[in-house]
Amino acid sequence: MTSETYRNPILDADWSDPDVVRVGDDYYLTASSFGRAPGLPLLHSRDLVNWTLVGHALERLEPAAEFAGPRHDCGVWAPSLRYHDERFWIFWGDPDQGIFQVNAPQIRGPWTRPHLLKAGKGLIDPCPLWDEETGEAYLVHAWAKSRSGVKNRLTGHRMRPDGTDLLDEGKVIVDGDRIPGWFTLEGPKLYRHDGWFWILAPAGGVETGWQGAFRSRGFFGPYEERIVLEQKDTDVNGPHQGGWVRTPSGEDWFLHFQQRGAYGRVVHLQPMSWGPDNWPVLGDDGAPVAEHRRPGLPPQPPAAPATDDDFPGGRYGRQWQWTANPGDGWATQHSGDGLRLTCVRSADAHDLRKLPHVLTQRLPGRPCAVEVELRLDSDEPGARAGLAVLGDAFGWIGLQRGTDGTVHLVHRFAEAVAETERDAAHPRLAPEGRARLRIEIGAGARCRFSADVGDGDGFRPSGPVFTATPWRWVGALLGLFALAPAGQGHAGTAAFTRFRISAS
Repeated sequence: MTSETYRNPILDADWSDPDVVRVGDDYYLTASSFGRAPGLPLLHSRDLVNWTLVGHALERLEPAAEFAGPRHDCGVWAPSLRYHDERFWIFWGDPDQGIFQVNAPQIRGPWTRPHLLKAGKGLIDPCPLWDEETGEAYLVHAWAKSRSGVKNRLTGHRMRPDGTDLLDEGKVIVDGDRIPGWFTLEGPKLYRHDGWFWILAPAGGVETGWQGAFRSRGFFGPYEERIVLEQKDTDVNGPHQGGWVRTPSGEDWFLHFQQRGAYGRVVHLQPMSWGPDNWPVLGDDGAPVAEHRRPGLPPQPPAAPATDDDFPGGRYGRQWQWTANPGDGWATQHSGDGLRLTCVRSADAHDLRKLPHVLTQRLPGRPCAVEVELRLDSDEPGARAGLAVLGDAFGWIGLQRGTDGTVHLVHRFAEAVAETERDAAHPRLAPEGRARLRIEIGAGARCRFSADVGDGDGFRPSGPVFTATPWRWVGALLGLFALAPAGQGHAGTAAFTRFRISAS
């Protein structure tokens, strides 16, 4: 790679189902956040290659009671980001509730509370379009068979221009069952270009599918179709589902994801052009590119969403999300640095997957080492805190207070089918009640745990290699947590300092 080129993926972590919009000289991206809070991440770029996380559009998931506990594969699916009438708009589908939208005058907000545009089961992947020529507004969405019994089709509606209501019952405008070889048609993005209505939509399944393009002179069809991006002889499986954006000079680009197991859905940038027959051509004649010249935009310094955190004043950075809607007092602010987490009492202390108070961020897509310093400030027997890799299976290393008052370094894991954790290594004494924790994450998301308990031996490896696993739709997560067994009264806190992720 040279200074004139970029290499994919441009976002090498789980920024699932990306959509992108340009406003002036700025580019903004959002992605699925499922059951984590805050939701709807907001990323910013000036060159489509270097991105930073600037906030979230959804402070809490609604209805709040539905997301008081983890629902890792539910919540916010496949949002669409648009700019209209001097406002940013995000539409998304909650497969159990329906289609929502929020809007704001600036990307950093304030964002409105979620408005339920259409209630129903299995309504997913909505995308609006405001037709500047006619003043009419439209919406297209897909279907989740797991909730509705319906899939492989796109339904179109007329919409009130203020985005508050749909004006009809909807009509199937693309039926994938009628297209030979097509299945699992979903994720539509709707555009108006060159006198056509365009729908860019993937099919074929998340890990193995392709990107389709559909066009029609009228919104309700009939639509012609074409496959415009597929794996071909590259190593990019299922180049899939994303958004088209045009630069001020007229260059066209397409952002999409690639499913990479425990790393989730990483984001690629493809060049886009228009063929002699006026159909879009993505990548290198329909195959994803690994390296390409940069967009013709002003050079920008290297940037990426933040990972490291010193937790100034006890506050955690934008990169962190809870595994459910946050509760009061889980993290307390104070005058110094470091994250102070309350040892929340829970009957599910044996299973991190069931806890809403795990503070998480995305697993990096490249080999790395994760480190954090931990001090357990709890006298409660059974209180514990640690650093975790969380998915269908999980592993963690940290500190636990024993019934005899001593603090031990513990390392535990649970397989995907297990209902409770068990030891991955023999506990060892942590005489100062503190430790430096480390996870080295190598190829294939293979994780090696180690710790330094201040006994002069430095970092010592702990337990066998643990291979991270994803959730059903979500990549594995890094997590910090503090908890105590069920009971009464305050159970103390745990302090985390100097969270770092370094390339390895």
